[in-house]
Amino acid sequence: REQILRNGLKENFADVQVSVVECPDLTHDPFNFPVKGICGKPRIADVGGVPYLVPLVQKDKVYDLNTVAKQIELPGAFILGAGAGSSRILGVNAELIPVAQAESEQKPAVNASYTAQINPADGGCLLEKYSNKYSDCEFGLLANLYASQGQPGKVIEVKANGRTGRHNFVTCMRQIIEKCYGDKPVGIGGTFVIQKGKAKIHIMPPEFSACPINTDEEMNNWLHFFEMKAPLICQPVLISRDPGFDLRMEHTHCFSHHGEGGHYHNDSTPDCVQYLGYFLPAEVLFRIDRPKESHRVGRD
Repeated sequence: REQILRNGLKENFADVQVSVVECPDLTHDPFNFPVKGICGKPRIADVGGVPYLVPLVQKDKVYDLNTVAKQIELPGAFILGAGAGSSRILGVNAELIPVAQAESEQKPAVNASYTAQINPADGGCLLEKYSNKYSDCEFGLLANLYASQGQPGKVIEVKANGRTGRHNFVTCMRQIIEKCYGDKPVGIGGTFVIQKGKAKIHIMPPEFSACPINTDEEMNNWLHFFEMKAPLICQPVLISRDPGFDLRMEHTHCFSHHGEGGHYHNDSTPDCVQYLGYFLPAEVLFRIDRPKESHRVGRD
């Protein structure tokens, strides 16, 4: 596996190292996660979907990370990924950067998630720690989640510096895996840090669109795009091939300790960018509340 990733990434990055290592203690900087690792019964959940956001929002689509943990048969799971905030709780539409240990019989949930929304004061990014204001684990509309027991263990460490190709770090890995495994779906999750450089990030506007959004162009015109600076701590969920579940193939949100975060598209400084990531293949995939009516808009 390491060789496959290494060779593939070398086609897109100037300097690549891939190895199997013990997961570093993720309770330390820059992660500050509530658990030490991303190992133990790794699994992926695709919850809801973009069709609940566009063409027109379905605000009644509300979910809970604690419930999801039980649905994926891992109560107390440590959950990372990318989703939408609950507008019912937040009062606005926002990006959710889930970093949470779900409740178990032994202990209550530890929600270390962040939200990124448009700052009403200046139109910039307002990144907030969720637990500073709220005590629930609710989210809305859609999420792509990587869950595990949050334990230490062996992980795939990837270092990639200097992007020479056009695809982002996550797309590169997904395409490499798809090329290798073909029809067999392989899902991966974890965390990576953009250590140097800047990245193109979007944040959804605070108001849902009153006009139907029917194309990717309309979607991009609706979203707010920013260039944000490193270090950015990113939580990717990627799947190499959709086995017919109407999945989002990749989705990555990021937070930082300097007030920036949102939905990762790509680095905007390819020459100097540095990525450092820790990943694990998932053993099981769960599809929760799949939209009955679907489309391909807004899946980037």
